[in-house]
Amino acid sequence: MILKALYDYYQRCGDLAPEGFEDKEIQFILRIDKNGKFLNIEDNRPANKKEKGKTFQVVRSVGRTGTKFESNILWDNEEYVLNYLPGENEDAALKSQKKHGLFVDKVKELSKLYPYNEKFLAVQRFYELDQKDAIKSDTYWAEIVKKPAVNLSFRLNDDRTIVAEEDDIGTYIRAAKGVDTLEYVCLVTGKKGKPILTHPKIKMGTKTQTVLVAFQKDSGYNSFGHSQGMNAPISESAVLAYTTALNHLLESGSKNKFYAGNRTFLFWASSHTEATQKTETGIFNMFSNNENDDPNRRIDQVKKVFSAIDSGTLKTTLEDKFYILGLAPNAARIAVVYWEECPLRDFAKRILKHFEDMEIVDRRKDKKPYFGLHSILSAVALPGKESKVQPNLPEAIIKSILQATPYPYTLFMACINRIRTEVGEKKKEAVTITRAAIIKAYLNRLNNNYKKIETMIDKENPNQGYLCGRLFATLEYLQERSNGIHSIRERYMNAASATPAAVFSTLLNLSVHHAEKLEKGGQIYFEQLKTEIISKISSEGFPAHLDLQDQGRFMVGYYHQRQEFYTSKSGKQDNVTSNNQEQ
Repeated sequence: MILKALYDYYQRCGDLAPEGFEDKEIQFILRIDKNGKFLNIEDNRPANKKEKGKTFQVVRSVGRTGTKFESNILWDNEEYVLNYLPGENEDAALKSQKKHGLFVDKVKELSKLYPYNEKFLAVQRFYELDQKDAIKSDTYWAEIVKKPAVNLSFRLNDDRTIVAEEDDIGTYIRAAKGVDTLEYVCLVTGKKGKPILTHPKIKMGTKTQTVLVAFQKDSGYNSFGHSQGMNAPISESAVLAYTTALNHLLESGSKNKFYAGNRTFLFWASSHTEATQKTETGIFNMFSNNENDDPNRRIDQVKKVFSAIDSGTLKTTLEDKFYILGLAPNAARIAVVYWEECPLRDFAKRILKHFEDMEIVDRRKDKKPYFGLHSILSAVALPGKESKVQPNLPEAIIKSILQATPYPYTLFMACINRIRTEVGEKKKEAVTITRAAIIKAYLNRLNNNYKKIETMIDKENPNQGYLCGRLFATLEYLQERSNGIHSIRERYMNAASATPAAVFSTLLNLSVHHAEKLEKGGQIYFEQLKTEIISKISSEGFPAHLDLQDQGRFMVGYYHQRQEFYTSKSGKQDNVTSNNQEQ
């Protein structure tokens, strides 16, 4: 299914490289005239490392091993193109000479087959002249020497295309394939075709190059005398299509991928409609860490897109599907760690469920989004240390969002632990909106009989942990209004959320002294609020112990009550003003 989905993606993307070709970064171009005279070196590298370099559509690179020398067609590294090798190792020099000879022989072959092609002839004449000194005196030669294994090609005078993009090269490689009568039914297309024995390598990142489908020689898994790719015949055209599509999705700057730890997630749709294009953009905005865009605008747009798909405003069909592929680099072959194929409308519902579950009251002025992957990870990691979260946590969060399954327990525990760690730090709000939203979402997705936690304060929620959280927020706010401090949070919150019976009697006694510093209206307001909450506490008294889930409900109840205090209502703030502040 994965190969078929990638093959179909290649077919629907008309701008991908045709069969036998690929888009390749060529860092330096040797500019020559029609007589082969060297003019100068052109630099095609990107302005900075974050940008993608300029690519050219050239013949697909050959597969090479340490002992197999084979030249690419009219493009390659400096060893093949210019016979350059740093150092004075005699054995290495002989190998370099052999590589260079293969490249020049390919140039001569093309010139002989297509004598009317002036560009091929110009490159051949380039090699007939001794121009080493002129090349080495060029400004960019030092850059080529500094970074070995860069790609080079040729350009004739002021042509817009390089010689490696000539149409005659396409004719050449099609003729070189010849006719092969040995045909099998391709497992991807269902059509007869020439099967391929080994699949080309895929580039993941800057260094890793390995295959998605691997067949070993003499591995002991051969079937009915077949070897390598003949065990599972896939036609050459299908292989070239799926590898081209995969390389396109993985290339630098692609907006069809995002990272989670050492995992790379690719995503694409089965069709090319407005709805599918906006879905792809939405997933990129939601899971990628794009610092250049406004996060508020991006997340708001994501929600609008999936709401429109779910409601039918953005038209979709039953055939529209969405694919997500998770990959991990491996020495032997690329490991598939995740695969999801889902109707587009069902996929939209899953994403909207994440937004619904994470929705919580927000009184902030800036309204920064907290639904995205990196916002969630930042909330449970050490400050500024997002990379320090548990290794498998990002992947687990992604899967829970994409499949609408319960959020990982490790996320819930990491959130509780961060709150407990930070609650004692002065001038720092430990129960942030993101952490409260995470706890709410985690608890609501669990399959249990507890009352669902609402977006805003729920005064009818009878859960003892939730009520204790509301009461603690009330007592803390009372201290704030009377003395301008919140020391009970720093000293007692961790104990109150775990063993309420051990601390609430002390806190309630303290609240009496705090209330004495308020005006009469403030005293009545807080006394009524305390009474309203305590009346719902069990007749047996405060719980001796709260389990982890109820500790989470404590945190959400605390957050809800704090936000309720910040609600702007006429007269409320005046009623709770302290006598000290008036003086």
